[in-house]
Amino acid sequence: MEILPNNNMIDNYKDISQIQEKIANVNKDDDKKLMEVCREFESVFVYMMLKEMKKTVPEDGLIEKSQGSRIFEDMYFEELSKEMSKGENSLGIAKMLYEQFKNGRVKL
Repeated sequence: MEILPNNNMIDNYKDISQIQEKIANVNKDDDKKLMEVCREFESVFVYMMLKEMKKTVPEDGLIEKSQGSRIFEDMYFEELSKEMSKGENSLGIAKMLYEQFKNGRVKL
């Protein structure tokens, strides 16, 4: 038994020429937006990775950390992750995602 979605989206796109027309109408701004979203995703991923790495460092110091210092560390990790995902020296996750999405649109 085949289960199909309730909407008519599948019926609307049975003709491949309609999809190809939409791909042809995509402008360059969409590529820039796609790259921005991919960079944001990489930044969030790096931030989560840094926070998890921080959990492995013991906090057994002489002075207990205040709530303010914890907030500052979180803000620092956030900004650090943004900087780490910028430019050509990033981890490359954004570029790989961008290429995958780009290739996915072309293969339709």
